[in-house]
Amino acid sequence: MYYTTILSSGRLTCILPICLLLAVSCKKNSETDTSSIVLPSGTSLQKNLDSLYLYAKETYLWYDDLPDYSTFNPRQYEDAGSELSALQEQLEAIAALAVNPSTGLSYETRKGYNHLLYSYIAEGNVFAGRTASVNIEGNGNDMGMETAIVDGDDVYVKSVESGSPADAAGITRGMKVLGIDGINVELNSNNISTALATDEVGLTLQKEDGSSIHVSLTKKSYTASPVLKSTVITIGSSKYGYLALARFSNLASGQSKLDDAFQQFSSNGVTDLVVDLRYNGGGYVETAEYIADLIAPSSINGAVMYAEYFNDQLQQGKITMLKNLPYLDSEGNRVSINGRAATYADVDFSIKGNTYYFSKKGSLTGIKNIVFIVSNTTASASELLINSMKPYTNVKLVGSTTYGKPVGTFGIGIGGFTVYFAQFRLLNASGEGDYYSGIPVDVFADDDVTKDFGYTAENCLNKAIAYLGNKTINVSSNKTNTSFPRIKYVSGTNEYKLVENRIFVGKNQ
Repeated sequence: MYYTTILSSGRLTCILPICLLLAVSCKKNSETDTSSIVLPSGTSLQKNLDSLYLYAKETYLWYDDLPDYSTFNPRQYEDAGSELSALQEQLEAIAALAVNPSTGLSYETRKGYNHLLYSYIAEGNVFAGRTASVNIEGNGNDMGMETAIVDGDDVYVKSVESGSPADAAGITRGMKVLGIDGINVELNSNNISTALATDEVGLTLQKEDGSSIHVSLTKKSYTASPVLKSTVITIGSSKYGYLALARFSNLASGQSKLDDAFQQFSSNGVTDLVVDLRYNGGGYVETAEYIADLIAPSSINGAVMYAEYFNDQLQQGKITMLKNLPYLDSEGNRVSINGRAATYADVDFSIKGNTYYFSKKGSLTGIKNIVFIVSNTTASASELLINSMKPYTNVKLVGSTTYGKPVGTFGIGIGGFTVYFAQFRLLNASGEGDYYSGIPVDVFADDDVTKDFGYTAENCLNKAIAYLGNKTINVSSNKTNTSFPRIKYVSGTNEYKLVENRIFVGKNQ
């Protein structure tokens, strides 16, 4: 998780962790004024439970699904055990009340998941954060590779981070792992994960040509590029731009690589793109916007990219609790606006104030068709990019249905914890965005980890190019491909949140 705020040119700039959620338009309820609630005295835990309820009642997208304070009784959860357990149990109870009328289920539940999909509580304050083995900035301290076990229990390299020990040793996606030194057992998911988590490991791998190599890897710190692969694929007289992105890192760290890739596409006269987001769990919305601006035809410069829709209370300035939530900078210091300490009550929550527009970047101007390669780990900022492009270009999806995170949140500190629940919807220029169960694909394709990124025989890319070649969907292409082994287990998968680098304009400026 990442969170910081800074003051820039008299405007509040926020970098907020975004947990995209499933949303419907908020209903009106006259019994939602938190200022009218008289709270009894209580312990620190009881007051924190009260605060969680009151913040939800004011900022939650589905605030009007919550009953009044007495009926809900936040303090009933104080005996759950630890303070974290008590807050978590209450959060789950709040989420359970937000019911999708089309399914009869909570927006935050889904078959196959035993936890809330989007709302959560993090230990520590909003600056503490949580990082994966390779974090959202691409900073890793490991071997720098992920593996997948496929049918038949063979193990293949799923991805390799640039600059990592695995990359330096010449390991590439699609190599088959034949053996692990020091582990006198068969290859399996537990052994693979254990081996890659050590400080040193020796691997024997088989390359695509059938030859084998032995490498010794030593764990080290490194910074990886978000660009896994960029290339121009030439087939006959057609040229296709291919870009595989691991994550949306902070724009400052990834911009040069993105600019280089799109300059290459432009100089080669590319008009059709394949953007591979199959392992991209999100990142900075600023970077997603920049990529959209690189892709955008010149004709849509200045057009709406997307908008954020907060609940009707926030839009109308009916704010009580947020007056107590300070705006802080990255060092934890209060931000000033117009000579006074700023709070979230200074934020412009209107639709107009949270609508964002294309601002064309780069020299690539003629894109007509985009195929996004996606999977169930394609989420957050990746889905925002896809959805934002749909009203303006011919967009098709190949792979499997995306994860589904179409709303956002900002962190709220309560006691020693930070609470995140949904506070705004993300809709494109056509008003589309409530992809409750993910964005469906046009062409189903299994992930083929036996081949490297950008290799035209790889199943997903092969189907993407097949579509671009004739601009029609082959019905038979939606059948499962059994010519290669299918994934059974993946090691080291990272999930990133959508991190917003957003300018909120103070209402009183």
